[in-house]
Amino acid sequence: MRCSHVLLSVYILTFLMGVPANILAFFTFCRKVHRRATPIDILLLNLTISDLIFLAFLPFKMKEASDDMAWLLPFPLCPFTGFLFYVTIYNSTLLLTAVSVERYLGVAFPLRYSLCRRPRYAVLASLMFWVVTSLNLSIVYIIPYAQWRKGADGDSNTSRSSPAPPPPTCYLNFTEDELKIVLPVRLELFLVLFCIPFFICCFCYINFILILSRLPNIGRRRRLRAIGLALGTLMVFAVCFGPYNASHVVGFVRKESEEWRNMALLSSTFNACLDPFIFYFSSAAVRSMLNHCCRSIMAKLHILRCGGAPHRSHQRPPKTDKYKEAAPP
Repeated sequence: MRCSHVLLSVYILTFLMGVPANILAFFTFCRKVHRRATPIDILLLNLTISDLIFLAFLPFKMKEASDDMAWLLPFPLCPFTGFLFYVTIYNSTLLLTAVSVERYLGVAFPLRYSLCRRPRYAVLASLMFWVVTSLNLSIVYIIPYAQWRKGADGDSNTSRSSPAPPPPTCYLNFTEDELKIVLPVRLELFLVLFCIPFFICCFCYINFILILSRLPNIGRRRRLRAIGLALGTLMVFAVCFGPYNASHVVGFVRKESEEWRNMALLSSTFNACLDPFIFYFSSAAVRSMLNHCCRSIMAKLHILRCGGAPHRSHQRPPKTDKYKEAAPP
């Protein structure tokens, strides 16, 4: 199936690009939070953790795509993988929204916001986001088990001594009764976990750009970088999360689960590669760590290209040898 090959290719590319970038960002934010925690660093650290959890379970989706969307792994992995897969996607939307709010408040109300700017509020917000997304996406965990149990109850040919086989696919095919539950929940996900965060992001970043454009005491380069970051984040939000959430609305209107949903999900999958670019432009610590890593890699490549360390005969003799040479007979 051509769709499966496309899914597998994007999954592999996302995994290879996203894992090293997010691991680098994770250690950078851990060091920065340990030294001096700020709300935006805590939010970006949680966004990195969310992406790493997403990438950790991506190999299971690779296996599914390589098997033409049939689930041949142990079936208990199906609901657990799907649950964390979608929870981390929607958790990213909430965390990106929180970052936009933090940036807007810091520019619009600098003095007032500095008085109530506490890292623990960012920690509480991050925990709340995990709870909200987990509760909303619990249906992804429940439906596969319900399908398995329904298949066991409805299979009259299977003897009671042998267990019923699990469904051949994972959260992919639904009956009409299941669609009556799944489609309204998807519409609720579109409204609550996409539309509201997206409108908040638009409001915060548009006002953020307007305020920055009027401030005279900010350098041109710094202003352009901040405006570019705001526009880039909005673009990532719309492009990565828009198509998949649009499939929720189309499916609700047409009363069916659209076949192109998996293709629309590819942009959301690729978001795990784009988040590190947001980290790079949002945090000076990430830029410093990346530049340090690049300099270390270039130095090692230079040593390998030159054939290793210089020969001992071309090095200066140690100080003890100089003293021995200078000593009288």
